Amino acid sequence: MKIQDEIKSNFNNEYQKARVNIHFTNNYLSEQLIEILKPLDLSPTQFNVLRILRGQQPAASSIGLLKERMLDKNSDISRVVDRMLAKKLVVRKECKLDRRQKDIQISQLGLDILLKIDAQEKELDKKMQQLSLEEVTQLNNLLDKIRD
Repeated sequence: MKIQDEIKSNFNNEYQKARVNIHFTNNYLSEQLIEILKPLDLSPTQFNVLRILRGQQPAASSIGLLKERMLDKNSDISRVVDRMLAKKLVVRKECKLDRRQKDIQISQLGLDILLKIDAQEKELDKKMQQLSLEEVTQLNNLLDKIRD
């Protein structure tokens, strides 16, 4: 459905329409992800941290590295990690090189949860399969170009 029909609005120009369309589509896809995460008692931010930690394995990560790689740069990563620690999704240890810093690694429970999500994420990918591989590549290039 076209964005102007979806939100029953007109736009001043195509640039405004594109911005609103990107924001609307982001919210749509985010809602789909939240539905997957909700039964696992996981927030999108916690999910993002788990994915970063899995990608870093077997190396540990610092709070600084997590902040750097987060999708949501406004997150209070220290508090997020504390909540994840309470859920036993991560392990936190003293850094051997700098005792002021903590090393964070994904736990086996965190890995198991990501495996469950991986299977369900394929359903999210299906929402994108209305686009050809060439169109998805072009979309990725265009979105990257907006941020350059």
